Amino acid sequence: MSNVNKVVLAYSGGLDTSVILKWLQDTYHCEVITFTADVGQGEELEPARKKALQFGIKPEHIFIDDLREEFVRDFVFPMFRANTVYEGEYLLGTSIARPLIAKRLVEIAAQVGATAFSHGATGKGNDQVRFELGAYALNPDIKVIAPWREWDLTSREKLLAYAETHGIPVEMKHKQGGSPYSMDANLLHISYEGRHLENPAAEAEEDMWRWTVSPEKAPDQAEYLDLEFTKGDIVAINGKKMSAAEVLTELIRLGGMHGVGRLDLVENRYVGMKSRGCYETPGGTIMLKAHRAIESLTLDREVAHLKDDLMPRYASLIYNGYWWSPERKALQVLIDHTQTHVNGWVRLKLYKGNVIVAGRDSRSDSLFDPTIATFEDDEGAYNQADAGGFIKLNALRMRIAARLAEGRKN
Repeated sequence: MSNVNKVVLAYSGGLDTSVILKWLQDTYHCEVITFTADVGQGEELEPARKKALQFGIKPEHIFIDDLREEFVRDFVFPMFRANTVYEGEYLLGTSIARPLIAKRLVEIAAQVGATAFSHGATGKGNDQVRFELGAYALNPDIKVIAPWREWDLTSREKLLAYAETHGIPVEMKHKQGGSPYSMDANLLHISYEGRHLENPAAEAEEDMWRWTVSPEKAPDQAEYLDLEFTKGDIVAINGKKMSAAEVLTELIRLGGMHGVGRLDLVENRYVGMKSRGCYETPGGTIMLKAHRAIESLTLDREVAHLKDDLMPRYASLIYNGYWWSPERKALQVLIDHTQTHVNGWVRLKLYKGNVIVAGRDSRSDSLFDPTIATFEDDEGAYNQADAGGFIKLNALRMRIAARLAEGRKN
């Protein structure tokens, strides 16, 4: 432990990381640098600075960074170019924020001369894997301190007792039993886990949801919105050009108003257990629907099918913490190459939890040819007689097998 001179702590200012900060000082006798990432969690982050100062952290060693634009531009958008969904439902809102936080932790460590970083992820969760794989990929010699794998503070009661003993301020909600859910929020989603949700048979309570109204209480009038794409990314909403972070913020607002993006999921964690969580991803739900709609016009059939084949692998790489791996980077090159001509607009209708495609146009990049697809007279654009030979060639192996099977019966 004595070889750790400085450690960068991923610090939220909450109970867990406040206890970790003091524990690091007492256990490792090292200088602690705090890093708080603003990835759009919608909370006031300056209290984290105040708490860090109370622990004796030097002002120049308190980092509170606004990473919202980088998060959406360099992580969320590339992931959505692949139409990424984990286990058929989860849009990876927590997973995709971790490689960015790991990247910044490593950068700060290099800046201040720290030899280690620390995080508050438990030994049961996925985040320990994501933080540490990311850090090792970017700095193979960095040391990781994961208190939940080292200390004996294995319950909330023990954390509260430690906080009281060491004069760590504790919010009243923690003294009264704490929030009923463990939450993680960023510009892509909010996740809810624990307490009431640990019973898979129990329906999520309505007052849990923060971004979305229930579909039953959504407006009776549908809302239309036009999304403009350039190379697979949304660049404008209803004709207004926006930055990446602005796009996602606006889609959260619109989707939340109409009850879009709620999910109740039992997922398979990296460590082997099943975990139940609820998620709000209104912006991501809209983005996925719109992106698939514009790709339906602009992607070659086999390229689209190849992307669909690769997507589950790509999703697993992100879920399991391999954002910085060579295989994810290689897949990203292929995915981004497919997006060269994914340009145009998509019109969506939002109505009581539903996202409905109401129109799309890809200007000169569309592969949809109405002179061939028409049910009216195509004036020779497509020779229907060609289909007969195509079908017989594709049926040949099945016809041979059928004759063989018939001969065996006789």
